[in-house]
Amino acid sequence: MEIDPQNTNVDYSTMVPDPSKDETELKARLEALLLVAPGPVAPGQLAAALEMPVEEVEAGLAGLSADYQERGLRLQRHAGQVQLTTAPEMGPLVERFLGLEATTQLSRAALEALAIIAYQQPVTRPQVDAIRGVNSDGVLKSLLSKGLVQEVGRGEGPGRPILYSTTLEFLQYFGLGSVAELPPLAEDSSTRSLER
Repeated sequence: MEIDPQNTNVDYSTMVPDPSKDETELKARLEALLLVAPGPVAPGQLAAALEMPVEEVEAGLAGLSADYQERGLRLQRHAGQVQLTTAPEMGPLVERFLGLEATTQLSRAALEALAIIAYQQPVTRPQVDAIRGVNSDGVLKSLLSKGLVQEVGRGEGPGRPILYSTTLEFLQYFGLGSVAELPPLAEDSSTRSLER
């Protein structure tokens, strides 16, 4: 069907809608909501605001995430929620622009405990202690105060010890979109020798 620009009596109802336009509009609407959200948002909350099924919102979020791979933004997922953040590689530029001090360095002990929690979560302090071979009370307090780990419940064992897991701040600190992006654990040499 050829459209005459001089003809103002065009019946637009017979034209086929462009699905890419709908997808672009959905991504724009999601982007606007994520930009003004005060923190991480559940896809269900976005779906309610947009009055559409969660599946469509998830598809739009996947499209946004793919678009952002070539840009300075990322979608970060944690605990079933999503948040718009700057790309990790833009960190130094953003820090310089905002006049922020360099990110505080974590001690070796804190990194050890954090790695254990990240890969084993949820995990108890006695489990962290057993893997590290030393008491981790001080390290866990430090990680809690920095917001890198959080208490997520109680274990079923004697004394019902506190369970710890990582937070959204952990993902931001290490520039991860989700805990699924953690690198695989290196195979332990003692494990390899036992398998032979």
